[in-house]
Amino acid sequence: MKRFWTALAFGFAASAFALTPAMAASATLAKVKANKLLRCGVSEGLPGFSNPDKTGNWMGIDVDVCRAIAAAILNDAKAVRFIPLSAKVRFTSLQAGEFDVLSRNTTITMSRDVQLGLQFTGVTYYDGQGFMVPKKLNVTSAKQLNGASVCTQTGTTTELNLADYFRANKLQYKVIAFEKDDEVTAAYDAGRCDVLTTDQSGLYAQRLQLKAPADHIILPEIISKEPLGPAVNAGDPAWEDLVRWVLHAMINAEELGVTSKNVDQMLKSENPEIRRLLGVEGSFGESLGLTKDWAQRIIRQVGNYGESFERNVGQGSPLKIKRGQNALWTQGGLQYGLPIR
Repeated sequence: MKRFWTALAFGFAASAFALTPAMAASATLAKVKANKLLRCGVSEGLPGFSNPDKTGNWMGIDVDVCRAIAAAILNDAKAVRFIPLSAKVRFTSLQAGEFDVLSRNTTITMSRDVQLGLQFTGVTYYDGQGFMVPKKLNVTSAKQLNGASVCTQTGTTTELNLADYFRANKLQYKVIAFEKDDEVTAAYDAGRCDVLTTDQSGLYAQRLQLKAPADHIILPEIISKEPLGPAVNAGDPAWEDLVRWVLHAMINAEELGVTSKNVDQMLKSENPEIRRLLGVEGSFGESLGLTKDWAQRIIRQVGNYGESFERNVGQGSPLKIKRGQNALWTQGGLQYGLPIR
């Protein structure tokens, strides 16, 4: 009898293990492999995050996430179709299955994570909402904006944060909202409002698009937490895992000093963390439905997180944003790669 109950318990345990979602095949991954193409939802144009250059080549941190996923799966970081989306339609389009991953400067919030049938897979950029004003207003603090007209984008957390901030500080304001980001920037540049508000990183990007960027300042106040990250549809947990670990592979690579320039040399490293990351030891790629060298392809073709940050929004870019909160945890920041082991 004891053997019977032991066998029965073992059977239940084995059954539960076999049904673990992470071990199930990903329908999305199968589709990407079959089509030899990843479909990526991005912004309609935000420098540093997702923006086409003059030749139509998409660039930015959010773009790099999608290119890294394509490199991991297809060994081709260019095998991505970028689908520009307004903030208003980004979630409904993802829910409708119009693309495979949303990588569009999107804030992770409880209501979005719980109520929309989506899963967020990590933070690509720690941001916060700020304000930009013309220098001629002689304003040095957001608390001086009583009675101001404020341009913003509809369908974002920005509107809610704006209302909370002005109410908490007993300030009056008039909101002027537009669906598209470029409409917001154009209205502010034309003087239709006194203030432009969005994520502070976005303000740096939008200031570059103004007729006279040097005539505008970004105020020091940060009025919200805006952790930005990719999202996928719920219901395919194996796909969620893959997208999550692509990002953490990039962060871990920076922590371990593995770059696009030295990745081949690092294959000879005796550091066990590096060996696991690069697939020299273990079967971590196979657990995602990929091959052992999945992270090698990401790093070789796209780079680590630090490389992506610097060329897109950091000192190697026109935005020249300091790492700040987006520095590695070992350097006083918040970026922390989950362990591959």
